[in-house]
Formats: sequence, C-alpha cells, structure tokens
Amino acid sequence: MTESSPPDSRLLLMNPIVPEIPTDIVTDEEMALLEAALLSARPLFPSSLRGGSNLGRSLHSITVLSKRGLSGCPEPDIEDSVGFKKTKKKTRLGDSLFHRFRNNKGFSATDFTGSEWCEKQKENQLEIGTREISKAMKTGIERHAKLEEEVVTRVKVVVNSEEDKWALKLLSFITGINQLYFDGLTRELPLIGFAEGIWMVGVIDEVQLPARKTQRNPILVDTKTRVKNELPSEPQRRNGRLQLMFYKTLWDNLVTSRFPSNQFYDKFSLNPDCELSEEIREFTAKSGCPATTLDDVVRCYRNAWIMLPPAHDQLLLRYELQEDHSLIGEDEFTYDADWFKKKLQVSLEFWLGEREASYTPEEERWKCLFCQFASTCPAAPAKRR
Repeated sequence: MTESSPPDSRLLLMNPIVPEIPTDIVTDEEMALLEAALLSARPLFPSSLRGGSNLGRSLHSITVLSKRGLSGCPEPDIEDSVGFKKTKKKTRLGDSLFHRFRNNKGFSATDFTGSEWCEKQKENQLEIGTREISKAMKTGIERHAKLEEEVVTRVKVVVNSEEDKWALKLLSFITGINQLYFDGLTRELPLIGFAEGIWMVGVIDEVQLPARKTQRNPILVDTKTRVKNELPSEPQRRNGRLQLMFYKTLWDNLVTSRFPSNQFYDKFSLNPDCELSEEIREFTAKSGCPATTLDDVVRCYRNAWIMLPPAHDQLLLRYELQEDHSLIGEDEFTYDADWFKKKLQVSLEFWLGEREASYTPEEERWKCLFCQFASTCPAAPAKRR
C-alpha cells in the first residue's frame, strides 16, 4: 500500500456495475456551498411526504445550491471557473482555524479534503475570501437540480428559530432514510455526528441498498463531473476516496455510538424543550416522526441510527462528462480505516492549530498552476510569481 492510495482500489472503465439510476451531477465547488447551507439556510423537504397538504410550494432542494469542496482541481472544470469576494474576518489572536471558522458549524467532509489537497491553499481561502458561483458552476447546478427532481420534489418549510432549523436538518436525514428503505435509493443525505472529539457534518451524494437481499449494508456513492473526457489525476482520485471514507467513518460512528444529545444541545446552544413551529409539527406528523419539540426530533434521529447497519466497505466514485453526462469511469475501492484515520489525524493537527499549514508536496506542485494564491505563495513555481 502506498501513502497516496488505499488498498484494493480498482478503476473501472466500463458500464456501471450498479443498477442504472439518475446520475448526480455535482461538483467539488458546490459541496462547500452546500455544507455551509446545511447549517444556515432554510431547509426544504420532499413533497412526497406531504400527503397532499399545502405546507409549501415546490422548490429545488437546498442541495442544488451547492455540493463538494474547494479542492482546486487542476482541470478547468466547474470548480475552477470562479472568482473571489472579500469576507470580513472575525478572529481572536491565537485561535485555530477550526474555532474561528467551524466551531458553530461542524467540520465538513470538504474541510477535510480541501486541506488534504493543500493546507496552505485552504488556509488562504478561509483567511482571504470565498469563491463566487460562476456561469459554468450554474450550469452544473441546474443539471443537478433537474436530476434531483427525478428522485424527489421539494417544498419550502418556514422556520422561526434555531431549534426549528436544526430539527429540519435532522428530519432531512430521517426522510432520506425512509426513502432508502422504500425505494432502495436516496440522495443528498445529510449526516450530523460527533467523532474524533469534534462535531462533523456531511452530505452524501447517494446511498443505495444492495440489490441482493442478503446484503443489508448501504453503499455510499459520490459523483464527480469532468470537463475533459478523461479520468482525473491520482491526487484527485485520492481526494475523492478520502471524502467517501469520511462519510463512511461518520456513518459507522453514528451506528455504533449513540448520538450525544445533551452535548449537541450544549454545543449549539439549543433548547431541547423548545416547541417547534406549527408548520414543522404538521410536517413531522406526516413524515412518520410526530414531534412537538426539538428533543422529540433528536430522539427520532437517534432511533433511526439504531436501526441502521454500518455502511458497506466497498465505496464507489463515479466520473461523468459534463457535456453529455456520459460515464467516463468508476473508481471502486475498499474502505481502509487505518489509512483514513492517519490522514484525518494529520488534517486535524492543522485545523486545531497544533502546527502551521504545510504546502503541497514537491511531486504535486503542478497544483500551484491552478491555485489563485500562487503569486504570493513561496512554494509555487517561480514562473507563476
């Protein structure tokens, strides 16, 4: 096994080995926006659970606004065609990046993969600004919205408090799991959990139940779009594998360790006895999780995980062409817990301020050719400075 790749990794250049289903066209750039939206935007939910009621008008899911990390992908794909806007820094001297930027949101999959791509680039992105959605990205988002509509129609639910917002985030998972049980497939499934001493969040592209009834472990799938009709470089594939392993690790942790409710309330300053809005209470009744308070929803969330098995050890990355949505190839690989944990621990040392940001290794300095900060980075090739 090499440092850059887990064992039993297979690259498939053939027809999909999984049942044919709508392909999720989302980009690395979109993920970062989604995982921020997951913690702040008004949630939206499947209208299929409304039972004909008028809880809201149909909308695209909040997941079509975004998905994936600011990974600085070398090809000029959607994730590269962006500009920057300045953001105000709210910092305290000596605080780690995690406490300054993620303390009230949770550590996301793309926080992890973004720093794995290049810690210095990630630090600059947090310190200097955030990416704006480009025309190319909007094209991908529109495609993503259409594909998601093939799975479920969404409706808007009004929220009146932080407790309402968090209740709906947890209900997104509950309704997604219900869809997985009934249809064998769900998409844009949010995860919220506690692992490695910190709160972690993520949104899984797709979760499938295996076709064989004897196999119960859900299969986690992630889809990347490409401008070029070719597979990405090994560092990009490694980055994608780590993202799926992040989801697998968080999933299994939620299955084996009970969701720490009291710690959750304390961390995000939530009142478990806060009564949910009337509209949300109506929605919970129709979703199979009747609830009056946030604590009622948290109990449903915990119970949902008790019934779930660990995720399948085989993980699947899909690569598709943006132009016509055709399949370029698939990367099927086996979860490597030791390799992943080592990578995660190294990343958390950076995020928690235990060491300064490192630069991308010498053999991967070609990444600098596509980095917005190359002109001021001492590690970038001299011709770019």
